[in-house]
Amino acid sequence: MEKTVFLGIDIGTSGVKAVIATASGQIVESATTPLSVSRPKPLWSEQDPMDWWQATAAAVKQFSTEARAGVQAISLSGQMHGATLLDRDHKPLRPAILWNDGRSFAECERLQETCPDFLTKGGNLVMPGFTAPKLEWVRQHEPDVFAQIDKVLLPKDYVRLRMTGEFASDMSDSAGTLWMDVAQRDWHDPLLAACGLSRAHMPDLYEGTSQTGTLRAAIAADWGMARVPVFAGGGDNAAGAVAVGVANAGQTLLSLGTSGVIFTVSETYRSNPQSAVHAFCHAVPDRWHLMSVMLSAASCLDWACRITQSASVDAMIHAAEVDGRDDSEIYFAPYLSGERTPHNDPTLQGALFGLTHSAGVGDIARAVLEGVAFGLADGFAALLAAGAQMDQLSVVGGGARSRFWGKIIASALERPLIYHDGADVGPALGAARLAALGTGALDLKAGLSTPPVLYEIEPDPDWVSLFRRKRAVFKQLYTRTRPINPGEPNG
Repeated sequence: MEKTVFLGIDIGTSGVKAVIATASGQIVESATTPLSVSRPKPLWSEQDPMDWWQATAAAVKQFSTEARAGVQAISLSGQMHGATLLDRDHKPLRPAILWNDGRSFAECERLQETCPDFLTKGGNLVMPGFTAPKLEWVRQHEPDVFAQIDKVLLPKDYVRLRMTGEFASDMSDSAGTLWMDVAQRDWHDPLLAACGLSRAHMPDLYEGTSQTGTLRAAIAADWGMARVPVFAGGGDNAAGAVAVGVANAGQTLLSLGTSGVIFTVSETYRSNPQSAVHAFCHAVPDRWHLMSVMLSAASCLDWACRITQSASVDAMIHAAEVDGRDDSEIYFAPYLSGERTPHNDPTLQGALFGLTHSAGVGDIARAVLEGVAFGLADGFAALLAAGAQMDQLSVVGGGARSRFWGKIIASALERPLIYHDGADVGPALGAARLAALGTGALDLKAGLSTPPVLYEIEPDPDWVSLFRRKRAVFKQLYTRTRPINPGEPNG
């Protein structure tokens, strides 16, 4: 086994995941510390930045003393778009506003109308999930807070600040703020000015494989490791792609975390914002990617587990597999937090349709699994319409553990799914590999190796035919219920 190991830390929405891994992607040890989300008002989603830091330290300290002492470098990944606002003393001014917060929809309309550079330079529609409209919301609704802002950081970059004392970010995560000229891989002054900000409020930008500082002496001593270099890393999806070697044109990733993401790589900058497809920088130099995003994926399974009173998500999936009927006509609209691709509507709400006296827990559970798969298929179709070529998809994220759900998704997308070792900790593993790239232990030009393939799931021909019919009904469910969806959810 390789002796040189690297620490990857992923600041997720539901928890901090950390792995110590080799350059080739072999996981030596892994650890997780849970996080909770605050939703104090309809459409709001927030976390305390201090919780990220405490959870990070707790996760690292779960590793063995020997493993920690052997770490050669660290890198970070994290949930994208979160607005972390710091004062001159580097203290948070308010809870961070997260990627799935929908309060800024009015600000999105104004920014897009008044500043066309968001489409031409930012490469994306202005959506509530992005960072820029969140800051505009703070400027309009919390002017006293806005006046005190000294720095705006993304979640993982706040943890970096605590680790190194440096204000730094990477291209892939920062592209999701909407303040970058994505093609030029740099901050764009007019986009910052549209939100009352300047470069002085922003961290320095680095490629994901570049060093951004060194672990502080006090932190190194507390964690039981040397003062190792800390590399830029990437947004969670870009890091997840690196984990499974998705770095070259045409390679595609499916991330099944709280959200559901389909991510495909290009060697040139391309965008198609009108289809609500995202265009961002990759975490490796000279690469970009197109991405579809559904806001609620594995989180729908958590919800279904709760409402069916299942003992666990695994038990709920088992009920879907054993008791769910192929011919059930129950449909689930997976819009528990609104939706991005392809609908770009933060006010959408979820629905269960087709319930009868004969409906059981298994039928409801299966409807949820199918509904998320159909939502992913909507995003997949938007990527195909943007010109993406995707023959197969590598799967990462916590939702990757279920083969039954994988069969449903493969059949809905009509593409095979490839499952790799370490898929359930993809972004953290990708961060570790970015640290390895930064130190030279991996060579990007030689190509990123893929972790061992555990298995492949092919579409089921019978289900492909079944799901084509069911997807037509699913689309009608959206079309017919959208006019009666309330303007704002009730929380």
